[in-house]
Amino acid sequence: MFSECFYPRFSDTDALGHINNTVFAVWFEGARQNVFKIFSPALNLQQWPLIIASIKLDYHAQTHFGAEVELRTYISRMGNSSFDVYQEAWQNGVKTVSGTAVMVHFNYATSAAVPISAEQKHQLSLHALPT
Repeated sequence: MFSECFYPRFSDTDALGHINNTVFAVWFEGARQNVFKIFSPALNLQQWPLIIASIKLDYHAQTHFGAEVELRTYISRMGNSSFDVYQEAWQNGVKTVSGTAVMVHFNYATSAAVPISAEQKHQLSLHALPT
């Protein structure tokens, strides 16, 4: 699992006083950076090897301004050329949001999915979601 902790910005809140639901897609994308480095260690955007096929978010509880948030990132599925990144947001010991992004190893020059290498699969497996 990859994990990072931070304090939400005031601008992440909405008129209801909690963290806006749209913010979590952005937070989760940022927390996938270590996953991205498995495929592009230098994060070279000119040779970017991934695309997102799907994103799903589930809201379990409110997340609030003024308290630390922990983002946990796991690999929950691996296929030949795609994999699922499962993520959770935790605040004060409560899971507030979870989500899954389906990522595809992709060649932009050919507009086609490409197989994930054995080494990349090994690196992903080190962060597998516990069963």
